[in-house]
Amino acid sequence: MTYAGYRLWRILGMRSFLISTFVFLIPHFSFLICFAQDTNRNYDAFFLDAVCQRNLGNNDAAFDLLRHCVEIDSTRSEAYFYLTPYYSMIKDKEKAIYCIKKAVALEPDNATYLETMANAYITQREYDEAAATLERLYEKNSERDDILAVLVQLYEQTGNYDKAITTLTKIETAEGKSERLSVAKSELYTQMNDRKAAIREMKLLADQYPGDPNYRCLYANTLYNNGQEKQALAMYSEIMNEYPDNRNALMGLLSHYHQANDSVRVMQLFRQALQRPNLDAQTALYYASYMNMKKMPQDSISPVLERVLKISPDNAAVRLQLVSYAWQKEDKERVISLCSEARQYNPEEMAFYYYQGIACYQKGLLDDALDAFKNGISVINAESDPAIVSDFYAVMGDILHQKGMEKEAYAAYDSCLVWKEDNIGCLNNYAYYLSEQGEQLDKAEQMSYRTIKAEPKNATYLDTYAWILFMQQRYSEAKIYIDQTLQCDSDSSAVLLEHAGDIYYHIGDKEKAVSLWQQALDKSAENSEIKDERKQVLIRKIKLKKYLKE
Repeated sequence: MTYAGYRLWRILGMRSFLISTFVFLIPHFSFLICFAQDTNRNYDAFFLDAVCQRNLGNNDAAFDLLRHCVEIDSTRSEAYFYLTPYYSMIKDKEKAIYCIKKAVALEPDNATYLETMANAYITQREYDEAAATLERLYEKNSERDDILAVLVQLYEQTGNYDKAITTLTKIETAEGKSERLSVAKSELYTQMNDRKAAIREMKLLADQYPGDPNYRCLYANTLYNNGQEKQALAMYSEIMNEYPDNRNALMGLLSHYHQANDSVRVMQLFRQALQRPNLDAQTALYYASYMNMKKMPQDSISPVLERVLKISPDNAAVRLQLVSYAWQKEDKERVISLCSEARQYNPEEMAFYYYQGIACYQKGLLDDALDAFKNGISVINAESDPAIVSDFYAVMGDILHQKGMEKEAYAAYDSCLVWKEDNIGCLNNYAYYLSEQGEQLDKAEQMSYRTIKAEPKNATYLDTYAWILFMQQRYSEAKIYIDQTLQCDSDSSAVLLEHAGDIYYHIGDKEKAVSLWQQALDKSAENSEIKDERKQVLIRKIKLKKYLKE
C-alpha cells in the first residue's frame, strides 16, 4: 500500500470510528439532556411551591421546600437567598451567612443579594465585612447615596475615621457642601486629634456662606472646642454685635461663662436677651432652667416662665410648672385660669383637667369641678396613667356624693377601683358612704379593712372601719378600733368623738359615752363640722343620756 493509500485508509477508518462512536453515544447525550431538563423542572416546581407557601404564611412548609430545592440543584441562587431569613429566624447565624454568601457567589452582580449580605453582617456586628460588601455594592451602583451614609456609620463604629471622612467627601461631591457634612467631617477630625483639619473644615463652610451668622457660630464653636477659646469668644461677641437676636452666639457665650462659673455674666446675658422683642421661647426656657439650677426663688422664675408661655402658649411643661407654683402658693384662681387656657392648647393633657377640678372642688365650685373631671375623662386612652385616671373617678365620686347623687357616685367609685384597685382614699370614702346609707355593709367592711391594713395608724381609716363594725352591730370589735382611732388622733374631730360615744353606749359604758358626746359638742362649737340638725341630735343625746338615731 502506498503512503497516500495508507493515509486514505486512516482517514476513512477514523471517520468510520467517529461515526460509529457518535451513533453509540447519541442515546447517552439524550439521557443527559433529559436529566438536566427534569432537574430544572423539578427545581422550578418545588421553588414555586415554596414561594406560594411563604406568601401564605406557611413558613415551615416553605423552609422544607427551599431546602429540598438546594438538594435538587445547588447551582441555583434563589433558594439560598430565600433560606437566609429562615435560618436567621431560628437563630442559626452560621447557616444564614452561608446561604447568603452562596447566593452572592452564584450571582455576584445581584444588588439585592449583596445588600442582604451586608445587612446580615451588620446584624451579627461583623462591621468590617459589612463595609466591604457595601463598597462592592456601591461600585456597581454609584447613585446609591444611602449606601454611603451607612458606610460612614460603619467606619465610625470600627474607628476607621479616615475612610469615614473619605466617604463623607464622596457624599459632599454628589450633594455639595452642607452644614451636616462639614460638621460630621470636623467632628471626625477632632476624634483623630487633628485640630487644624477640624477647624479648617468649618472655616471653609463659613467662608462659603459669609452672610450667614449661624455658620460663623459653628466655626466659632469648633474653634472653642479645639483650644482656640479667645478667638472663638471674639467671634461670638462680633456676631452678637451684628445680630443681637442670634441665639447660637448667645448660647456659645453662655456656655463659656457657665463653665467658668461666672454666674453674674451669665445672668447679665440672659437679662439682655430677655429685653429683646424677638426673644425666642427656647432662650427664655434656658434662662428659667438656669435660674432653677441656681435655686433662685419661684417669684423670680415665674415671670420668665410667663414670658415663655406668652411666646409659646402650647408649651405644656412650662404651663404645668406655673400651675405647680400657683398650687404651692394656694392661688386657686391662678390654677383655674392656667388650666382653663390649657384646654385650647393642650386638650389631650389630663393633668390640667385634674388640677382645675381639684382647685374648683376646694373652692366649693362643685359643678365646675365636675365639668373639669368629666372633660378630663373624655381624653382617656390606652396610654393614660391608671393612677391619674383612678383619682379622676375618685374625686368625681366625692363630688357626686356631695350633690346627693349616690347612684352616680358609687358608679364613679367602681370605675376608680377598676383602674386602680388599691386606691386607698377611694376605698375609705366608698366604704364610709355605704355605711352611712346602711347599704352593702359586708362590701363596705371588706373595702375599709384594706385601708387599715395599708395604713394601720391612719385615724380617718380606723374611724371608718370602727363605724362600719358598729353598723354591723359588732360593738366589741368596734370599740377596739375606735380606741385605736382616739390614740392615733390627738385632736379628734367632732364626728369621730360622736362615733366613739355611740360605740361606748352600745357596749354599756353610758358615762363614757356622754363624756365623748360632750367633747364632740364642744368641738363642733369651734367649727361648723357638724350640721345644725345633727348638733341638735347630739344635744338631745347628752340630755337624755341615750343613743338616738338621726
